Amino acid sequence: MYLPRFTPIAALLLAVPVGSAAQSAVPVSDPAVAANPSGLLDRVIANQKRDEQALEVYERIERVETRKNPNDRVPSSVKISRVIPSGTGMDKIPVNGDGIPPDPAAYRERLEGLEHALTLIVNNSRSQREALEKYAKRRKDRNELMDSAHNAFLFTFVGREPRGDRMLTKYELTPNPAFKPTSRFTSILPKVHGYVWIDEDAAELARIECEVTEDISFGLFLGKIYKGSHFMQERYEVQPGLWLPTFSQYDYDGRKFFSGFSIHERSFYSNYHYIGPPSQALEVIRKELARADLNKAGSTAADP
Repeated sequence: MYLPRFTPIAALLLAVPVGSAAQSAVPVSDPAVAANPSGLLDRVIANQKRDEQALEVYERIERVETRKNPNDRVPSSVKISRVIPSGTGMDKIPVNGDGIPPDPAAYRERLEGLEHALTLIVNNSRSQREALEKYAKRRKDRNELMDSAHNAFLFTFVGREPRGDRMLTKYELTPNPAFKPTSRFTSILPKVHGYVWIDEDAAELARIECEVTEDISFGLFLGKIYKGSHFMQERYEVQPGLWLPTFSQYDYDGRKFFSGFSIHERSFYSNYHYIGPPSQALEVIRKELARADLNKAGSTAADP
């Protein structure tokens, strides 16, 4: 089932109650002292696009915890994956908590499948052109949402609060009544309210929390995300000058056709590692498969 999970700037959903976050911010006695965020937002959006693009050349470890109810202390299921850019999306290969495959044979089969897909892309195979076009369309839609966010919301300075050794500036996002959506994607934005925390020195989005204020239709109006659904994401500098997600939380309810659904997920992202565009990623995967063959051959030779 397809559900919209777009870039954080245009996030639909939020996991932590928005009201609770406002209490921790340093209060501002005179809102007039807040600088006009327009120029800062231009820089943040430009950096956000660059960071989003970096996800296409960095692999990571992803831990997804699913809960039946958002306040459950123990998740009902946990899935840990090695997430590798495939040129047309992300290939998620199951691993354990140490990043080791629980089933080496199945793991190798998945790597071989990824090798085949990357080979087709590198060789400009006709069979992958449609997938590449769809992926490019999704990237275009994400960029459109980011560009539209600047005008879709009114940014109100709330205060400043520390995170580690850095100071973040907090803004409230309220829909701009003058904004005119230009697509079904940007029509989502007037139905969202939230907060963003920006690292002004780096001009980077550090945290976002959003809540759906009106039901959102998707899938040719055959489904809905209900009012009150939430999304939250934390972002840190994982490499010098590169800010990527480290934690996301979704709590949302809705329906698909005539069936209701309720999804509560917490995702942790770690071990970001540069793997490169398809041509470089292909070489990395081939070398990994070759090393596995050598290790297997050495192990076999050592057996009595």
